[in-house]
Amino acid sequence: MDAPAGWTNDGSALVRVFDRKNFDGSIAFVNAVAAEANRLDHHPDIAISWNRVTVRTWSHDVGAITGRDVALANAINMLID
Repeated sequence: MDAPAGWTNDGSALVRVFDRKNFDGSIAFVNAVAAEANRLDHHPDIAISWNRVTVRTWSHDVGAITGRDVALANAINMLID
């Protein structure tokens, strides 16, 4: 499955690292991602490292990337200012 713009398909998941400039920006972004994940009922793994947020999504129930992951990745892309 093709990865959305900015995302990497690592074979088992879609992954993207976001630079949010500082810790407060990272936390605000994670909260926005959480809202989208809840809206879509599809929840990614999220790692925060001061100004960087790494989002990794795959469909745990099938152990692969599905349309749900692509939809979440596209929704997250819409959060970027």
